[in-house]
Amino acid sequence: MATLASDVTLTPAAAARVAAIAERQGKPAILRLSVEGGGCSGFQYKFGLADAPEAGDTIAETDGVRLVVDDMSLDLVRGSAVDFVDNLGGAHFAVTNPNAASGCGCGTSFSV
Repeated sequence: MATLASDVTLTPAAAARVAAIAERQGKPAILRLSVEGGGCSGFQYKFGLADAPEAGDTIAETDGVRLVVDDMSLDLVRGSAVDFVDNLGGAHFAVTNPNAASGCGCGTSFSV
């Protein structure tokens, strides 16, 4: 059973970007955030559109767009916010993670 929680948040900018991408691809506006081993610092964030939440997912919703995180990943991103940043460095989803002890310059890798 999926649960609604305030363990993670999706900013309005990220929600708008997910909605635009999902509409172009004809998919539901559901962004999956997961954490995998690897990257420069030990763990890395992985983003992708999901067709539906899975059993055990934690769901955050902003402006009708859902962010889903599996139980294993939630332990590493609890309290985080997912934002969409568009600046001179490029356009990308960014995670502000209070659990990360350090990160790398690319912003997609972290350690705890």
